[in-house]
Amino acid sequence: MLLVILSVAMQLCWSVWWNLMNNFAVVELGFTGQEIGIQQSIREIPGLLAVSIIVALWFFKEQPLAYISLLILAGGIAVTGVFASEWGFYITTLIMSVGFHYFETLRQSLSLQWLPKATAAYTMGRIMSISAMVQLVTYGVVYLAWQTIKPSYEVAFAVSGIITILVVLVVAAVFPRFKEGVPQNKNLVLRKRYWLFYALTFMGGARRQIFTVFAGFLMVEKFGYHVHEVASLFIINGLINIFLAPRLGAFIGKVGERTALTLEYIGLIGVFVSYAFVTNAYVAASLYVVDHAFFAMAIAIKTYFQKIADPADIAPTSGVSFTINHIAAVFIPVLFGLLWLVSPAAVFLAGAGMAAISLGLARLLPQYPAPGHELITGAADKNAVLPAAAE
Repeated sequence: MLLVILSVAMQLCWSVWWNLMNNFAVVELGFTGQEIGIQQSIREIPGLLAVSIIVALWFFKEQPLAYISLLILAGGIAVTGVFASEWGFYITTLIMSVGFHYFETLRQSLSLQWLPKATAAYTMGRIMSISAMVQLVTYGVVYLAWQTIKPSYEVAFAVSGIITILVVLVVAAVFPRFKEGVPQNKNLVLRKRYWLFYALTFMGGARRQIFTVFAGFLMVEKFGYHVHEVASLFIINGLINIFLAPRLGAFIGKVGERTALTLEYIGLIGVFVSYAFVTNAYVAASLYVVDHAFFAMAIAIKTYFQKIADPADIAPTSGVSFTINHIAAVFIPVLFGLLWLVSPAAVFLAGAGMAAISLGLARLLPQYPAPGHELITGAADKNAVLPAAAE
């Protein structure tokens, strides 16, 4: 329940910021692909530094640190509209991103520690589904607000941030402090046997930028989507996630991480190639929705790590994984933002190439991951007929 409520609190302000970000940048600040690339790279810098959470864990338990992270996130969003300039947007983006990435690191760590391996994928899907419901309501409010009262960006950002702050303060007062299970290592953890998890995480960070930065920007710049139209796309994505995320979680638990990730990356290759050549606004919107639907499959990377990890490594490795995930995320928006000025199609074709690399990595996963059996070392998975041993 605590994980659910914290996820809801995060979405109450994050969804508003994400919905309005591109329109705020283009309409209010006059951003082009170059400036949006810089802003998105700044947004990813705290993700690159997420490994520093290991230091924070020397002073705070994970649960209260999650509260603090959410307060930083909400505070940064609340003041975004107040500083409506290029550098103001860069600075508020950095502040809210520190909170966002620390919170996401802690949420992943707590989920992998608290949820049983047998049902983790399904439960994570359920949490994603509930978060999608909150997103749906939030995007609906944004849509109605821009169709009726037309609030300023300053008011929209401030209201969403303040609501999240109030929710976090109530949660911190009401919920007890839960005891840790296995004490977590508080030192930097890099293990050779986790290399495939690291590689999948790195490529996932690169793939994510194609959607979060350039697919959304394509909707606004090339096809002229307004705030309420972007909100409509997000509403569709939310509706799909409500029903799809828990089913995908159950699907991952049934077929295994290797099959799930294989299907995801094959689908992404097709989506990215299509982005490169799309000329119809409705087809582009359809690709955007399909692209977003694949994000739920990333649960498979987390549950793969849960199955192979030393339980004491979960918290520090969550920080390391977020840093690895954001290595590509820091430089891709800037470099691809410059490439965008020459050829938007080349950005998406490069994304298809990244998805192909991820597909090759996914095929190295064993059917039944376990400590000591982290990847396929031969032509076939020798333990594929022994699921009980893997458990």
